[in-house]
Amino acid sequence: MLKVLHTADWHLGRRFPSFPEEAQKKLSRARMEVIARVFDVARRNGVGAVLCAGDLFDDPTPSEDFWEGLAKTLRDHPGPHVPTFLVPGNHDPLTPESVWAPTHPFRGRLPNWVHVVDRDDFSYELAPDVVLYARPCRSKAGEHDLAMELPARETGDKRIRIGCVHGCTFDMEGYQTNFPISRDAGVQRGLDYLAIGDTHSFRDVTESMPVPTVYPGAPEATNFDEPQSGNVVLVALFRHGIRPRIEVERVAFWRWLDVRCCDMTQLRRLLTTPDLDRHVVRLRLDMSVSLSEENEVERILRELQGTEAAHGRAGILLVDKSDFRLLPGSGDIFPEDLPPVIRDTIARLDRIIEEADDDYEKLRATRALGHLYRLLQSSDVLSGKAR
Repeated sequence: MLKVLHTADWHLGRRFPSFPEEAQKKLSRARMEVIARVFDVARRNGVGAVLCAGDLFDDPTPSEDFWEGLAKTLRDHPGPHVPTFLVPGNHDPLTPESVWAPTHPFRGRLPNWVHVVDRDDFSYELAPDVVLYARPCRSKAGEHDLAMELPARETGDKRIRIGCVHGCTFDMEGYQTNFPISRDAGVQRGLDYLAIGDTHSFRDVTESMPVPTVYPGAPEATNFDEPQSGNVVLVALFRHGIRPRIEVERVAFWRWLDVRCCDMTQLRRLLTTPDLDRHVVRLRLDMSVSLSEENEVERILRELQGTEAAHGRAGILLVDKSDFRLLPGSGDIFPEDLPPVIRDTIARLDRIIEEADDDYEKLRATRALGHLYRLLQSSDVLSGKAR
């Protein structure tokens, strides 16, 4: 039996412009930090090779921080050092100016057990009865099926044959497939396993076929719509004709959580999420609250987000309040024994809300009530009363 580790879509150097600056740094660093965990999984499981199926960088000319960081991670890996294969994908294609070019300094920093797939006829004998075939992407877009361009099995060849390319197995009407891969390419080329990359969630797209064609998914997610990301795939190959055994192992630090809260109960429940500090949370507030509940909402958001004096409960938090609504009126937020001038102001604002025909005027008056309440909270007027 030979065991290999299959990974893809590291996207080193990826930016996250929709996040705050500090969160962007956390997410970019996580993409580099997960690589060491990928190779730790390889070491613990005694694999004979590591296959990295494309889009390892987010673009073909990443900054030195990222290519030097990857080279250092590989050089510092304690071993045992098994053959590791880096395949250029459509995000980081092999071009004369790319990080994969033979003249790029990145290539000189790599240890000798790391092999860049920089030829269309790339092959490597992993064992006397096991051979790897791989082919790089040479552009950001293409119509060629790189899997079908791998050598076909010749009559009498009983070796285990592994293919490794980057591309897309989807074929939807009106959708331009980039580097399309035929679903039965592994069968047609006489392979025993086809390692591919592109989709960021784990998928075995040929579960009903004798040759697995597998996306391992990104080892760290890049967005909220990648539910099966964060993994690598361990592949146990026995002999030609026996379907390999596929195992998925998680390596990601971050989990991405997209939450829509429609009432206070759901929002309070978010605080009980296990390991919330390891979650990237997008919180959508689709709810109507009173002034008193709004104060609780702001308290919960501060607890999740953190302050200059305390870390937040959530690792990274994005808040969408576009559907957050404030119920008009003061409700029962103010105590009764306030000074007369303050009671008169509250009554006047409540009367404006009751008599206004325009929702905007109601909202302005309600916001004024909320502002008044916060002013009273920050003074000693509510001491011993509303607090």
